[in-house]
Amino acid sequence: MQEGAHQMMGYDRASTMFSPDGRLLQVEYAKEAVKQGSTAIGIVCKDGVVLIADKRVVDKLVVAGSVEKIFQVDHHIAGTAVGYVMDGRVLIEKAQLLSQQHKITYGVPIETIGLVKEICDIKQNYTQYGGARPFGVSLLFVGQDDGKAALFVTEPTGIFFEYKATAVGESSELAKEILRKEYNENLTTEDGVKLAVKALRKVLGKEFDLKRIDGAIIKDTKYQRLDRKQIK
Repeated sequence: MQEGAHQMMGYDRASTMFSPDGRLLQVEYAKEAVKQGSTAIGIVCKDGVVLIADKRVVDKLVVAGSVEKIFQVDHHIAGTAVGYVMDGRVLIEKAQLLSQQHKITYGVPIETIGLVKEICDIKQNYTQYGGARPFGVSLLFVGQDDGKAALFVTEPTGIFFEYKATAVGESSELAKEILRKEYNENLTTEDGVKLAVKALRKVLGKEFDLKRIDGAIIKDTKYQRLDRKQIK
């Protein structure tokens, strides 16, 4: 056994224990789980925002329509989970609840960044208290507040970043290369869908199939689910 690995033994038993070099190993393992998740792509366009995800339906006996990767959070917000989707579903349902509570309490829809901060606070709690593991999932949230589109990525650590366009999950760097080369701020949502599907096709290669794609856009401050015909 290598000396470095031996020294780290025991420091990955709990998410609350720092290693001697200042790392939270359980949190880092959670980030590795995200890298193995099916790819999701978000793109901010001049008239809205696009969210495309791979459902990774690899068994022909599975009913593709039963696999949901993109979720409506509010009329102006959508999200998808990359990593352990069961963890993501719990957080998405919490996001839906927070959105409803905000609207009832204040009479106005919640801002996308406000919702993202609430979810990231929950994620951070699970890195600081014992007895529970971190959420092994990154959530991509897209929304449109007063006509301004936004895309956020939340990490297992509880941190978040806003992007113009990005990809998360397996082979995400390959998808990002295409986004970096071809993205511009004048893209329409239709152009954004084309670019996202192109990037996903590059990632999946021979395994690319429209049945595997789940998609949605937020346009005119309204959530719109994309069917297979629209994506094609």
